[in-house]
Amino acid sequence: MVNIDLSGKLALVTGASGELGRVIARTLAAAGADVAVHYFRHADNANATAESIRALGRRAELFQADVCVPESVNALASAVRKSMGDPHIIVNNAVVQYKWTSILDQPVEDYESQFRSCVLHNVLMAKAFVPAMVRAKYGRVIAINTECAMQCLPSQSAYAAGKRGLDGIVRVLAREVGEHQVTVNQVAPGWMISDKYRESGGERQPAYEKNVPLRRRGEDQDIANTVAFLASDLAQFITGAYIPVCGGNVMPGI
Repeated sequence: MVNIDLSGKLALVTGASGELGRVIARTLAAAGADVAVHYFRHADNANATAESIRALGRRAELFQADVCVPESVNALASAVRKSMGDPHIIVNNAVVQYKWTSILDQPVEDYESQFRSCVLHNVLMAKAFVPAMVRAKYGRVIAINTECAMQCLPSQSAYAAGKRGLDGIVRVLAREVGEHQVTVNQVAPGWMISDKYRESGGERQPAYEKNVPLRRRGEDQDIANTVAFLASDLAQFITGAYIPVCGGNVMPGI
């Protein structure tokens, strides 16, 4: 059996207090990584994530920052480095949530916030953390994208625009830092089942599932498993990839 082993690695997960972020953080810890748990507003949720990681026998510390603001990300980098060291793995997962509606009705501010949380988030995290990876000749940058970036369906405009911008940034980054053995990849979830759907009984969504080749929704754990794979040395020769984890609902062409 091939095992994912992240022993001796430090991972930083942005938005680790959220539905998907906390599952990613716990999964990386279960594979052996220590985790810097980032949050913006929900300290209680972040602390619960950290406690679950410590229960696995791994180090976990909390770090608050606004990943859309340069000064805040720089302060985050300084705090993580001082307390835990330079991360070997960064997972850019945090994103702004808002109401989805038509282009004609979507406030301009929503497009600006998506640009900041998708594009600037990834730019700032790269500037703050990738130089240490370059010096070490090792690193993993993993950005969370979405199937919506390929679908471009009605009401998705602000979200799709932000995530398509993210796609451009990380593809360029992959080319720029590849010679230093730093990989840069994207994981693109579909409409996954997370705790809020389990608690509300909303796991089944027939209208969505009928168009998915596997005829079901995936789990948040499926995303976390893919992140863990990309973070590991099993994926050491994969970079610049956009990997949909959506049961085939979108399929990149060649």
